[in-house]
Amino acid sequence: MASLSRTTVLAAGACVLALLVGYQVFDRVHAASALSAETIRDALPDVAVIAAKPAPKTVTLTLPGNIDAWYQAPLFPQASGYVQMWYKDYGAEVKTGDILAEINAPSLDAQYAQAKADLAEAQAKYNLAVVSASRWHAMAKSQAVSGQSVSVADANEKAGLASMQAAEHKVDQFAALERFKTIVAPFDGVVTSRDINVGDYVSGGAGEHASNGEASQLFTVSDMHKMRLFVSVPEVFSYILKPGMTAEVSVPQFPDRTFKADFLTIARGYDPNTRTAITEFTIDNDRHELWPGTFASVKLTAASTPGVFEIPTAALVFEEKGMQVAVLDANDVVHYRNIEVGRMADGETDVTAGVSPTDRIINNPPADLLEGQKVHVVQPAKGYDESSEEIEG
Repeated sequence: MASLSRTTVLAAGACVLALLVGYQVFDRVHAASALSAETIRDALPDVAVIAAKPAPKTVTLTLPGNIDAWYQAPLFPQASGYVQMWYKDYGAEVKTGDILAEINAPSLDAQYAQAKADLAEAQAKYNLAVVSASRWHAMAKSQAVSGQSVSVADANEKAGLASMQAAEHKVDQFAALERFKTIVAPFDGVVTSRDINVGDYVSGGAGEHASNGEASQLFTVSDMHKMRLFVSVPEVFSYILKPGMTAEVSVPQFPDRTFKADFLTIARGYDPNTRTAITEFTIDNDRHELWPGTFASVKLTAASTPGVFEIPTAALVFEEKGMQVAVLDANDVVHYRNIEVGRMADGETDVTAGVSPTDRIINNPPADLLEGQKVHVVQPAKGYDESSEEIEG
């Protein structure tokens, strides 16, 4: 009986020992399998994927602009002299031909008088040449003088006529300059600057420069019934500028108002330094609320191009052969794809060709990511790239 109990205890102990050894073996095999799976998983790079979103139906862009008058004329004197009187001050509304100022030009007056005296002398000489030529022709009929003498008399008459005509043109020139002593408004508008005072010496000249140095600007007259708005539009946005387009304009002096601007034209060329094109709009300004030189904030809105998608700019891959994105197939294998981009911004980029809404695009792909490489798709932490739409693998 004692021998049987001992055998039972030994058998039970052997079973427990076998179970313990089996459990340890199973635990080690399971741990090795889990470690192997974790090692394989850790060997795959983690990536987050996003889907391309259709671009908004309209494109909105806000740019700085400058407002100028419809016409703006800086007035310079053609006659040098002293300001005798000015009649229109800053802000004065003027009509075409209104007198703005008068210039006292004694030197010009003296030259004008000299020119008229020279004309009188030339006329007297010409009249004498005509009488002399007539006499020589009369004597030639009786063979009293030679033909050579008659020819000389005819030549003197023609020379006298040319001298008289030259003197007449000189008088006309000084008469025109005399009229320039009166400064008049070239068109209906507003005097936006007055740069003279009574007694100032002003130097005449053609355009902006006199022959003896800088010309003196007297006034600036601006036609403000309509204003011109100039905006430098970046090259990537110039496609939205088309006839019929309008813009909303805000100016500092009217913070709670906007003005409508109509597209007029665009310079068909880009500034190589800024890659922008000068674009011109018009603004109605019948009440003269807007002034030349005003800074403006211009909001441009236009219909976007159909078939355009938006992706995060961080998803772009810059390669020598062009712009690309990294997409995943059904087995989470990486494939690089060429795309065409449009507007690029810090956060979003427009893609015009190369992607579809069903593509799984890797956002911010690692620099060492290779074509055909398998990856592990993870869900980004909350708050990471919330501007784009994450999709699960």
